[in-house]
Amino acid sequence: MKRFSDRLVESIRKVGNPCVVDLDPRIDLMPAFVKTGRGRPTKKIVRSVIRDFHELVLDAVADLVPAVKPQLAFFEQYGSAGIEAFEDTVLAARQRGLLVIADGKRNDITSTAEAYAEAFLGESEVLGEKQKAFDADAMTVTP
Repeated sequence: MKRFSDRLVESIRKVGNPCVVDLDPRIDLMPAFVKTGRGRPTKKIVRSVIRDFHELVLDAVADLVPAVKPQLAFFEQYGSAGIEAFEDTVLAARQRGLLVIADGKRNDITSTAEAYAEAFLGESEVLGEKQKAFDADAMTVTP
């Protein structure tokens, strides 16, 4: 298999653009048409909202960028439904010929640190309801 760097250079040359698209699933910031009429935020609903939104984004950018970069913190804040949505997103990106850079760094900036805190210690707002994702009692962090 070719090295990632070689595949990335090939993809950049193919689309003529070195930019990547971040995929940070923040349901509260998604357009209403993606969220409306879904009902209570069950795991299945959360997964489908994220999947449907990302498929729209991927369809829009697949011919324009070489890669996408899903930020794991924003998937993890929705618990197992978010992890399944991450898997869906990776598959959908690959089906469109995009490289996938999993953004898994921890506690690097405020927004991801907050998402990790919500995922493991707090609650995330999902379609108007607060839900716990993993419900841990404590978490180690990098100072």
